[in-house]
Amino acid sequence: MQTKLSQVKAAFDAGNFAKAIRIASKFRDLGTQRNAILDANLAITNPRWTRGIGKDIEQTIANGVEALRIRYGF
Repeated sequence: MQTKLSQVKAAFDAGNFAKAIRIASKFRDLGTQRNAILDANLAITNPRWTRGIGKDIEQTIANGVEALRIRYGF
């Protein structure tokens, strides 16, 4: 059985960043990268809302990917 973290790593390694962010966004402890990961999940699931609050969708997702990289050392 795979752990959630191993699922995040597998998705990240496969380049499926949306899936990696979606799974990781449900973790309780995201540390200082919490906001970047949650913002990226919002940008993926609801891009119109993200654009409406004045954030660039591509940059927000890129920030979330980098936050995953930093948080979990991928």
